[in-house]
Amino acid sequence: MNAWARPFVTALLVLAVAACGHGASDRTEAQALVDRAKWTVMTFQESPEDPSDLFRSEIEQAAGVMVFPRVLRGAFVIGGEGGSGVLLVRDEAGEWSYPAFYTMGSGSLGLQAGAQASEVVLLLRSQRAVDAVIYNQGKFGADLGVTFGTIGAGLQGATTTNLGADILGIARNAGLYGGLSLNGAALVRRTDLNGAYYAPEATPQDIVLARRYSNPNADPLRQALDIR
Repeated sequence: MNAWARPFVTALLVLAVAACGHGASDRTEAQALVDRAKWTVMTFQESPEDPSDLFRSEIEQAAGVMVFPRVLRGAFVIGGEGGSGVLLVRDEAGEWSYPAFYTMGSGSLGLQAGAQASEVVLLLRSQRAVDAVIYNQGKFGADLGVTFGTIGAGLQGATTTNLGADILGIARNAGLYGGLSLNGAALVRRTDLNGAYYAPEATPQDIVLARRYSNPNADPLRQALDIR
C-alpha cells in the first residue's frame, strides 16, 4: 500500500469500529454480528449458484473461517472498504471454536466511483493461514495470499504472497462496483467485542486456539458451519 494512503485506512478502521458501537452495547453488537454471520454462512451453503458447491467442499477441509456479513465499499477517486466479522477455527477433532471478533478495512487510490455492500467469507485452508491472521494484526494484505471468488461469477484472482493459496475469499455482492480486492487490507482485533462477549481479558488466541472462553449464544453459528 502506498505510504501516503495509510492514513485513509487507519481512519476507515477507526470510523468502522466507532460506528458499529454507536447506539448499542458492545455485547448486543457482538451478538448481532454473530447472528448475521450465521445467516451469511447459511446463504453461502444454500445458494443455487455454482460457488455454493465450492464453499461446501472447502469448508469441510478448512482449518478456519472468517465471516464478514457486511463489507461496505464506496469510492470516488479515493476508495475504501471495511466491516466487522468473526474468526472461528477448527480443532483436530473437527469441532469449531467460539468466534473471535475482527474488523477488516482497506484503502485504495485511483479513478473509481461507486458503492457496494458484500458478504465476504475467508476460508483459511491451513494452520499457517490461521496463525498469520491471529498473529499478524494489521498486515492482512501484506502477509496473506488470497485466491478470490465472487458468487455467480466463478473464481478469479491470484496468489500474491508467501502463503500462496492458503486463503480463499468468496464474496456475495449487492450493489454496483467493479470488483472487490483484499489487497492492502488491514485486519484489526475487536478488543471491545471480544471483551464484552466473553471477558475483558479475552484475546483471539484464548478464544479460538486455547479455547478458554465460550458463549452458548454462538452455538447456532458453530452448528451452521458443521456440515458433516
